[in-house]
This record gives sequence, structure tokens and C-alpha cells, in this order.
Amino acid sequence: MPGLDDVVRGGLPAGHLYLLEGPAGAGKTTFGLQFLMEGVRRGERVLWCSLSDTLSQLEAASRSHGWSLDGIVVVNLAEEPSVGAPGDEYTFFSPAEIELTDVTRTIVSTIERERPARVVFDPFSDVRLLARDPLRYRRQILQLRACFQAAGSTVLLIQESHLDVDRPSDRAAEGMVHGVFRLTQDAPDYGRPRRRLRILKLRGVDYREGAHDVRLRHGGLSVYPRLVAAEHGAPEEVRSVSTKAPALDAALGGGLDLGMSLLLMGPAGIGKSTLCSQIASALCADDARAALYLFDETTRALYARADSLGLPLREQSAAGRVMVRKVDPAEFSPGEFAHAIRTGVEEQAVRLVVIDSLNGYLAGMPDEKHLALHVHELLQYLSHRNVVTLLTLNQQGLIGSDPQVPVDISFLSDAAILMRYFETGGQVRRAMSIVKRRCGPHEAMLREFTIGPQGLALGGTLERFRGVLTGVPEQVENSAPRSAVAVSP
Repeated sequence: MPGLDDVVRGGLPAGHLYLLEGPAGAGKTTFGLQFLMEGVRRGERVLWCSLSDTLSQLEAASRSHGWSLDGIVVVNLAEEPSVGAPGDEYTFFSPAEIELTDVTRTIVSTIERERPARVVFDPFSDVRLLARDPLRYRRQILQLRACFQAAGSTVLLIQESHLDVDRPSDRAAEGMVHGVFRLTQDAPDYGRPRRRLRILKLRGVDYREGAHDVRLRHGGLSVYPRLVAAEHGAPEEVRSVSTKAPALDAALGGGLDLGMSLLLMGPAGIGKSTLCSQIASALCADDARAALYLFDETTRALYARADSLGLPLREQSAAGRVMVRKVDPAEFSPGEFAHAIRTGVEEQAVRLVVIDSLNGYLAGMPDEKHLALHVHELLQYLSHRNVVTLLTLNQQGLIGSDPQVPVDISFLSDAAILMRYFETGGQVRRAMSIVKRRCGPHEAMLREFTIGPQGLALGGTLERFRGVLTGVPEQVENSAPRSAVAVSP
């Protein structure tokens, strides 16, 4: 799992015990199988121990991912001859005293015989049930730990945990192992379950703390490390790139700076996606690469609109300069989304990222109160990598109404464009204003814009109207023409 290796800075220290806990269905068995299969790939001897799962059950779990158990030694301790046979009666000693001793003896003899480099014990909670007494359970763990260390084995103990993630499931085991991993699973009202991985303890490793999103699919578990922008810096490039629209470049104070994030706000259908497509197509004409992540519309609709406006997005996509990805809000997680953006930036040299829209991003969040934190970290990362970011935000309300947004994150962006409808002379028209730019001057005037066969065109300033942003402006007669004025933030 490359993502997990990244979280633990390269891998787990060898020769230690690790505890993996989580509720049913979180992916623990899949985790264990991937751990052993990596050992097989490296030519190591690996061992799977169980007190409950049979070989046929393990093979079924492996086949569901398209895997084979070749190279994995599977031992069901309950079926070993040294363990008490079914039907045995205990007259003086308790079953725990006899069965746990037999199980421990079988484990020790198996380890001494196989000398495995990797061991998975699933479920280890059966040993706790056999011990019954906490002190006896602790002694058994110490005995097994000494046996595993003598053989040089790296061991993963898997056990069920309580649904309450804040309630420790096994304090005795957690105190005696080298590291503790916890898988959690949340079931939203709609969409696939949200799985996360937390490292509660890992001695001697400066691991990345926090919750890391996990995806369980055919082929195994994928771990998406929590994005920490400060870890992904790059040499700063101080220059601007043109949008290929002179009027818009002038309104923005010279174009788009590398590392800038630009927020486009306005009601549905106003032209936010069109402007993003136009800027992406213009930048890719200079052999740059752009990535468009669509939450609301389909790729078919994007290409159809681009064709009608004369934008060569389809051809640029075929040439590999524009990457378009449709994101399903019910199926994505913030960690997975951030990982996809990182892959494009670091492996495919993407210089422009379009997120259309933040409303769809919000819909896919398990808890919307964390949206600003996720967006902030993502924008900081892209800024450090000198990537221009365009974000769209749909406002609720059209003409003559007070627009509402699901969450206010305009303070996170470096620049913001406000787009509004307004009605005059029996026509619905469009207006645009640069309302924010952190670095450098920008135009403070309201301008009308149109969308035609040549794309979005920025027109003259709306000097003869008052109240354009209300949607129903008043015309001001005998108004002297004024030139555009650039102001600093």
C-alpha cells in the first residue's frame, strides 16, 4: 500500500508486533492479505494464523480481489492435532487453562518450524477470549512476542474493535505492541461507506498523524495520506500567465499569477464553467497541462459546450494536455480527491487545476464543517507547487434576489470574480466584477460580458446603471463617462 508507506515514512520497522483493529467490514482481512502478499513478492516466508477462519474462507476472500494464496502458509490452529479435540471434557482444569496452553504451544512450534518473516494472526481476539483473565492474557502476549522476536518475524495482530472509535478495545495488547492501527467505517445516508485509517501509536517513527481516507475496492485497500501542504514545497516562480483575453487580463491586473487561486461566484448558467474552459484551453495552447474536475456536469456536456464556442478542448484532451475527470460526489472522499490532484501535479506536470464546483465538493464531504480546512490545505499545496487554481461556486438565487452560498470560503482564495444577472430593457444581461485580488491592483468597475461563438467576451463598464448587483438596476441619465480605475487591495 504505497499510501500507507508514505504515512509511516517508508514502511514498518521489522521484527515487531503491530495491532490492527476495526469493526466488521472495515477491511482488516484485506489489509492482512496485502501485507503478506508483499512479503511473497519480496521472496519472504509468510504465515497466516487463525483460530476461526478456514482455508476455504480465506481463499474466497482472496479470490474476491483476484488474488492467489500461493506462497502463503495458512494454519488454522483450531484444527491442529495439539489443540484439544471436539468433545473433550474438562473435569478439573478450566477450558481456558488447557486450550490456551495448547494454542500457544502450537503457535510457538509453528513459528519455530516455518521461521516466517511476516505473520498475520486473524482474529487475535480469540486468544483474549480463551485467556479470560487479563493477567493470563498479558502473559501469553509476552510469551508470543518473545517467540516472534526470536524468529525475526514482523507480526500483524488483527482483532475486532467496538463501533465507538473513542473506546479502546484492548488496553493490554495496545500497551505491549510496537504500533496500533485503527480502521473505521462510517455509513452515510447515501453513497458508499467512508473508511479511514488512524495510527494511534508507532514507536520510533515520525508518522503522519490524523485520519487518512481509505478506499476498499477490487484489488485491495488504497490509503490516501492526509494532505499536509507544508511538506510539498517547490521553488517559487514569480510571473504571470495570460488568459488570452486582453480585457480580462487588464481587469485582473495583468493576468493570473502562478500559484494563484481564483474563485468564480455566480448563479447557475451565468458562465463560470465557460470561463474556466476558456482559460484552460488558452493556457494549454502554450503546451501547458490542465486538469478539470467536474462535480456537476458530464464530460459530454463540457465537450459539447466547448465545441459550440470554438474551444479545442476535445483535441487538447486527445493530445494529453487537458485531463477531464468526472467526480461522483456520492463516491469520492476528500483524501482520494486530493491524492488525484497530487498525482496530476507531481507526475503529469499539471499547471492549472479547475474544480467545478465547490457545491459538488461540499456534497461529497462526510461533515461539511471541515470543508474550509480541506480547501485551505489543498489551495496551499497548489500554491506551493506554482499551480493556478480555478474554483466555481454556485449561488442560490437569480435576478432580484439576494444570492446565498452554502458556505463562505471566499476568504481562502487569492482573487474572486463576482458574476450576476441583471434585467434591463426587457433583456437579461450579465455583469462581472473583480471583487478581490490579494497581490497587486485590480479593476474596480462593473463590466458587462456576453457569451457567443467566440466564447466569453468582456465588454464596457456599466456606468449608466445604478444597483446592477441587485439584479434590477436603475438607469442614471446624463452620467459622464468614466474610465476604469485600478485599485490596490
